[in-house]
Amino acid sequence: MSLNSPTLVNEENSQEPKRNSECLGSVELQTPSSFQDHPLQQLQLASQEVLEKAKKSGRSKCPRCSSSRMFYCYTCFVPVETVPSKEIPTVKLPLKIDIIKHPNETDGKSTAVHAKLLAPDDVTIYKYPCIPEYEEKRHEIALIFPGPNSVSVKDIAFHLQKYAKKGTCANNNDCSREPFLKQAKLEPKEEDLNECIATNGNEGARLKKIIFIDSTWNQTNKIITDERLQGLLQIELKTRKTCFWRHQKGKPDTYLSTIEAIYYFLVDYHQEILKENYKGQYDNLLFFFSFMYTLIKNAKCCAGKE
Repeated sequence: MSLNSPTLVNEENSQEPKRNSECLGSVELQTPSSFQDHPLQQLQLASQEVLEKAKKSGRSKCPRCSSSRMFYCYTCFVPVETVPSKEIPTVKLPLKIDIIKHPNETDGKSTAVHAKLLAPDDVTIYKYPCIPEYEEKRHEIALIFPGPNSVSVKDIAFHLQKYAKKGTCANNNDCSREPFLKQAKLEPKEEDLNECIATNGNEGARLKKIIFIDSTWNQTNKIITDERLQGLLQIELKTRKTCFWRHQKGKPDTYLSTIEAIYYFLVDYHQEILKENYKGQYDNLLFFFSFMYTLIKNAKCCAGKE
């Protein structure tokens, strides 16, 4: 897997479409013909009527810091006064998620807050460099980030097993890393994976936490080279196209926003690791994202840009 893998999560500040306030105020949620084949159209979402009402009433105060915001406060991670918390869906995740946010990322332009708002019990956002120590738990943690030794979602259990077996070697870089690097490109057999999951599920070889980096491509190096993240299993995602309206200039459309990367990882995890049929269990993670996407697409259509 190359270093310019499309699975890196990106929240680029450039090329944001300008919002026409009159257009946004008058355009109801529509389904333009260009949307018909779009994956967001297939989501099983809770009613977004509360967001439609909030859009019509305009910006509102954050109940904690009193800042003027639209829909939610990206600083306090809470809905604004015109968006009652009881009308916002809550998503239960199968594992914990840590999001490491680059300090230069603009809070209001990041989708990481969506995860915290919609899965508050399972998501924690850290602003770099204030992040946890992961070394002693590396046998149950993985990092979403492209690299030459990244593995696919379906192979997570196989590779975490090696960390669990090494146990006392966890603090020895020469002991824990070199064998992993040598075997990272091997494709484990299906029967080996099943045996690994069956025999080690209660022995610390199961994934319990996944880490995402909330940053632009150009800013990731400082975070990914931090010694606290070294030696963690790195995961690659299947290639998917982004719907993010702040697409990173000059990058392919397979570079995902943070909330998209979280959503697609969980869908893959549900099918590949939990071995269960996916029936929209995590679709509401895109509750805000899909609504904002539609607003911006409609505004662009109204302005004659599409």
